[in-house]
Amino acid sequence: MKVLVLGAAGQVGAELMRGVWPPGWQVEGRTRRDADLARPELLRAAILDARPDIVVNAGAYTAVDRAEADRDAAFAVNGTAPGIVGQTAAACGAAVIHYSTDYVFDGARDGARTEDDPVSPLGVYGASKEAGEGALRAALDRHVILRTSWVFGALGANFVRTMWRLGSERPEVRVVADQRGCPTPAATIAAATIAIAGRIAGGEGRWGTFHFAGAPPTSWAGLAEAVFAEMERRTGRRPVLVPIATADYPTPARRPANSVLDCGRIAAAYGIVAPDWRAALSVVLDETTAATAPGVAG
Repeated sequence: MKVLVLGAAGQVGAELMRGVWPPGWQVEGRTRRDADLARPELLRAAILDARPDIVVNAGAYTAVDRAEADRDAAFAVNGTAPGIVGQTAAACGAAVIHYSTDYVFDGARDGARTEDDPVSPLGVYGASKEAGEGALRAALDRHVILRTSWVFGALGANFVRTMWRLGSERPEVRVVADQRGCPTPAATIAAATIAIAGRIAGGEGRWGTFHFAGAPPTSWAGLAEAVFAEMERRTGRRPVLVPIATADYPTPARRPANSVLDCGRIAAAYGIVAPDWRAALSVVLDETTAATAPGVAG
């Protein structure tokens, strides 16, 4: 089996490239330089040249606030490119695994969102990801869309790494406490993807949209508190955490107040259960602190 990973330099893409794939599988990665999702001709050429059995689209425009003023770019990468990936994969006879987001929901009601709940994104980022879902569904039946949320890892920019940095620099950190969601380790997304790819290779792929996110749900302040607890255990110091309301931290893009995802469907279809993000947090911080230690290139 041959797998082509688009967005191989991103958080999830990098974890896919260092993940444990079945023996004998050929896994090739393409970065923005090799296969720019904003340039359809380069994207098509990259897929056609590779002739993969499975395309994993880990590339995305993820700057949520910047997207509000950069709508065309966000929609080119998140909205249009997945359709091109699907069309080109169809020409190769390949399947596609694609990532989407909890931000397709408006977060206006309590409870966990299922895959069948209506979507209603609040901002450009969520709207562009919703458009990408639709474009892929229209282009290719043999697809798996994984909606995930609050991704963190030792690689790239993310909330956990930001909290570690701010907690190291400041005596007090203010964090939004009235938005709830599911932190998800990037490495577990990669592991779930590899498991799904294996099922596809064995002719047991279950197509459609699935939620995959960490457990238990928490707030941004709750996730920050977990980071600071790890900081205290490791360094003996921690900042004061000040929980604040969304209204006290205005941003260009609106965020859903509740974007908790129900992951029952992926458990039933693939036997994949939501990972405990708290266990993964320590592993991520081990790697993060090792990479930034004096005398270590990071």
